[in-house]
Amino acid sequence: MSRPEDILPPDLFYNDTESRKYTTSSRIQRIQSEMTHRALSLLSLTTPSLILDIGCGSGLSGEILSQTPLEGTPGGPHTWIGMDISSSMLSVALEKEVEGDLMLADAGQGVPFRAGTFDAAISISAVQWLCNAESSEESPAGRLSRFFNGLYASLRRGGRAVCQFYPKNDEQKKMVSQAAIKAGFGAGLLEDDPGTKNAKTYLVLTVGGGELDGDITGVVGGMEGVDVMDTRRRGRGMKRGKEVKGSKAWIMRKKEQMERKGRVVKANSKYTGRKRRIQW
Repeated sequence: MSRPEDILPPDLFYNDTESRKYTTSSRIQRIQSEMTHRALSLLSLTTPSLILDIGCGSGLSGEILSQTPLEGTPGGPHTWIGMDISSSMLSVALEKEVEGDLMLADAGQGVPFRAGTFDAAISISAVQWLCNAESSEESPAGRLSRFFNGLYASLRRGGRAVCQFYPKNDEQKKMVSQAAIKAGFGAGLLEDDPGTKNAKTYLVLTVGGGELDGDITGVVGGMEGVDVMDTRRRGRGMKRGKEVKGSKAWIMRKKEQMERKGRVVKANSKYTGRKRRIQW
């Protein structure tokens, strides 16, 4: 059976008919609720927060974010802003009068918010759509890079994001994870019910300081045994644990910072950071 993202782009696949079918399905409502609650538990928010819902659709996750939690449960109700590429999905959300603010936007073109706007972010069943190129001028790598760079910039320092997605294979898992790491996140992949048809993959992301070094097991509950990836690689271009100014590592980091600010930088090559010979 073909996956939806292999059939049409999301803004075309989720037309008026599909959007209403998706929203009114009791099975989808149950699964969406379970995954949203799982994402919230991984965020570990202790106070009401401003959350970005990427691929918010018709607001199924947003309705949970707006709920007052059970007595004794920390956090919430949260304020949220949702972005989605499907105008039909957002129309259903408007009809339902969800409490969050809504924006029509393509996550593959970035996250259009001021730096440090959000305390946290969630994305349920949306990131896998970015792994497909919609035209010859696009690429999955480019779409993922723009998304994660924009998401990183939009979160406050110390913020977290949890992206639940359905990867086709290990290569796609790696592609998504590496795009997040390159953007600067501390990242870990967590899989619930692995090896079953009910398997759910969660990419847990943190925006931390230098002391974090990408290892999120100590700061995110329930991440024991997770596949953790380091955002910082020790090696060439380092001196006493610090980057040497002008080294390839220093240049690459500066270029990534410029890209996150929306500046145009030259493409990387095997010559990036290479010392020039002295000319006589």
